[in-house]
Amino acid sequence: MIHFVLHDANDSVAVVVTEGVKAGMELSGWIMDDDRMTRVTARQDIPIGHKVALRDMAAGDTVPKYGIDIGKVVKPISAGEHAHVHNIKTKRW
Repeated sequence: MIHFVLHDANDSVAVVVTEGVKAGMELSGWIMDDDRMTRVTARQDIPIGHKVALRDMAAGDTVPKYGIDIGKVVKPISAGEHAHVHNIKTKRW
């Protein structure tokens, strides 16, 4: 089962595509550009359509998604955590 998808292997977050992701679950993800799989353990419940962190990130780090910069980390994020507006902000303002 595929739990999350990402385009670029260098992305630090991926989109959860299944319902019911709970803390402690081992998640499988598809890297679309390389047509290969990757894994991460969920550290928190993550709603469908939201992002899961694929690696640890510190405040100030840039967040690549789809191979492009989508913002910066404003609160440290560990691999497997829910990555959303509470810990990532746009760089536009």
